[in-house]
Amino acid sequence: MSTSSLAWEGRAEPSAPAARAAVSAIFFVNGFAFASWVPHIPTVQARLGLGAGQLGVALLGMAVGSLVSMPLTGGLVARWGSRAVTLVTSVLLCALVVLPVHAPSLSWLAVALMAFGAATGAMGVAMNAHAVAVERKLGRPVMSSFHGLFSLGGLVGSGGSILALSSGLTPSGHMMGAGALGLLIVLGVGRMLLPGAADEAGEAVRFALPRGPLLGLGGLAFFVLVVEGAMADWSAVYLRQSLRAEAGLAGLGYAVFSLAMSVGRLTGDRLVTLFSPERLVRVGGALAACGLGGALLLHHPLAAVVGFCCVGLGLSNLIPVLFSAASRTPGSSPGVSIASVSTAGYCGFLVGPPLVGFLADELGLPLALGLLVVFLAVVGLGGALVRPGRGG
Repeated sequence: MSTSSLAWEGRAEPSAPAARAAVSAIFFVNGFAFASWVPHIPTVQARLGLGAGQLGVALLGMAVGSLVSMPLTGGLVARWGSRAVTLVTSVLLCALVVLPVHAPSLSWLAVALMAFGAATGAMGVAMNAHAVAVERKLGRPVMSSFHGLFSLGGLVGSGGSILALSSGLTPSGHMMGAGALGLLIVLGVGRMLLPGAADEAGEAVRFALPRGPLLGLGGLAFFVLVVEGAMADWSAVYLRQSLRAEAGLAGLGYAVFSLAMSVGRLTGDRLVTLFSPERLVRVGGALAACGLGGALLLHHPLAAVVGFCCVGLGLSNLIPVLFSAASRTPGSSPGVSIASVSTAGYCGFLVGPPLVGFLADELGLPLALGLLVVFLAVVGLGGALVRPGRGG
């Protein structure tokens, strides 16, 4: 009997609805913590006197931390259970979220973001593994709602940052408050998570590279999450530095993006039913490309906010559609197919922010973001790859 199972002797197992509420809260905290930091990126960049390329190097630290922690976390989940690892990594994330705003130099900022990225990636693996166990216990698909709560957490986190910046609260004070609030939520719902016995025996999160017919789907997932990662880390910087917006308005870009993602994901199952997956990808890619392209051409804060909203709506349901198409690909099990496409996608999420930074150093931030419009156009043109007939 595992350590996690022993801890549950003599205690009633939480009901499936209670476990679902607890996992939803964990996803919310993950999005909330990350989004609370995002609007402070321009402030930290200005305080440290960093160019776009130097900021890209610092953001690369977050990608490195995540890439190191995620494969290791799969083994920890298999050994200790997703509940225990989810709780530990959630507490670590809430504690480490305060570090980046205190960094005294570029090197320390990179180290702080590496630690923050490691906690974020590890928590992402663990909470998704626990979400699978909860979904299995419920007996129906609810994964989209969990990711909708992540986006809702992003909305609340970025919105809280806007209020903090507008009221004169220091970044340090705001991030300490955000970390404390996240910790209280985690501790409050911890007892409602399922015991380790709810995980499938030997189940571990694996990474696989897409091959054959999965290459196209993996490429689309890569482009989608390159844009999503870039929106997270560069939307506030673009508004603040390129458009000279106020600090509070700069944070509004990511808040609106998160709101649009939340609305799209919470209504995603209905949209997939009403429209074909192919049409959803084509329209979503086109909407996101036109929104971002129009925002860059008009070069105005209001246009940028509206454009980021269009990007959020356009991208909101593309990843679930791509995963569903991957699961139908002949010649490979659904689990391996989804793992390979998600690996390509998450690499895009990590590569996007530093890639934009390096290009912005050479071309300027507006042109660097313009490359994302090309990626979104490719996504829209690739809609035929998710046609149900192609996956058997």
